[in-house]
Amino acid sequence: MKITVINGTEKRGVTYQLKEIFLRNFRGADVTEFYLPKDCPSFCVGCTNCFLKGENSCKDFEYISAIEKSLIESDLIVMTSPAYVMHATGAMKALLDHFAYRWMPHRPAPEMFGKRAVIITQCLGAGAKSTAKDIKHSLSWWGISKIGVFCSSLMSDIVWDKLSEKKRKKLTDKINGLARRYAKINYAKPAHVKLMTKIKFMFCRLIQKKVRKSGAAGLDNEYWDNNGWLGKSRPWKS
Repeated sequence: MKITVINGTEKRGVTYQLKEIFLRNFRGADVTEFYLPKDCPSFCVGCTNCFLKGENSCKDFEYISAIEKSLIESDLIVMTSPAYVMHATGAMKALLDHFAYRWMPHRPAPEMFGKRAVIITQCLGAGAKSTAKDIKHSLSWWGISKIGVFCSSLMSDIVWDKLSEKKRKKLTDKINGLARRYAKINYAKPAHVKLMTKIKFMFCRLIQKKVRKSGAAGLDNEYWDNNGWLGKSRPWKS
């Protein structure tokens, strides 16, 4: 089993500890981790080269290609981020911006439709749910249907060792519960693709068919046509 972890910060705080506890439930798994911003240090500048010329034309292709390769080869994707001003870290948002070309209206990777993902967030006060929503929004538009979410709120301290034993146990039990559910899954079988994911795909398909009919086909449209998605092929059936 292969797991890819993308950490929204290099800081090894409570979110890091929760992620480590989660991973302990997957003994023998091949785990590849990326830490932001170290493994993707630059912002997306909105040049649109990934849309118009291809992802290999991105100025940060060296970083993005390595992360994407690991994501596509993995059985489980784990995304972690503490809440920064009630949202995902700037480094995590910068990474997600780089993958705009993998959104369904553009060139979604067919492998993503059968994948599973887990989002781990925590905050001091409020913001864990909105942080998870930031990440889940992108994952769902990549085509992932099975997304587990762990959210926790701290009201006292943000250092794991300074939390009360009761609080640490509560968090540990909760994250272990989520991990055990995902550890029991048979990853040889693709995840079930939800109806909403299929509806999103079919809506994007209609747009691409109109583009094809107008004669304004570009890189995205050619990608859809080459995959057979403008016909009867579907990414969740391949």
